[in-house]
Amino acid sequence: MTGKLTHFDDAGAARMVDVGEKPETARAAIARGSIAMAPATADAVRAGRIGKGDVLGVARLAGIQAAKRTADWIPLCHPLRLTGVDVELAVARRSVTITATVRAFDRSGVEMEALAAVSAAALTVYDMCKAIDRGMVISNVRLEEKRGGKSGTWRRQGRRGAAKNG
Repeated sequence: MTGKLTHFDDAGAARMVDVGEKPETARAAIARGSIAMAPATADAVRAGRIGKGDVLGVARLAGIQAAKRTADWIPLCHPLRLTGVDVELAVARRSVTITATVRAFDRSGVEMEALAAVSAAALTVYDMCKAIDRGMVISNVRLEEKRGGKSGTWRRQGRRGAAKNG
């Protein structure tokens, strides 16, 4: 671990960190996750044959909306002025991979917004496909990269998820 947990005061009570003195800087984060499913489900998603509509399009919008509303879901997150949100969904033989890139010019990082975007998109895929495949599994939701702020750039390295600052 590198540093103390900032969301707790000296008595151990949860608190919202005061970022008022921090400079506004360009910040970005990339998160990724996946939802595993039966091959027939992935085929139906790819072909647009899910009865509820355009799974990938609706999931993309859900991810964007989640990034914009992260502070409503995560109690100690600061509301941020996002400058951009991209959510990409790629269908493979047995899964959909979701990648969210979130950008802001603000006093706090956008890691939580990127993770919320991936999570909401995956949940939306599940919701839209559950009538034909209740066995889907959402997994591997993780931060891949963050840029900006005092700590600079961090990137996930290798299969085991080792971090690299730089």
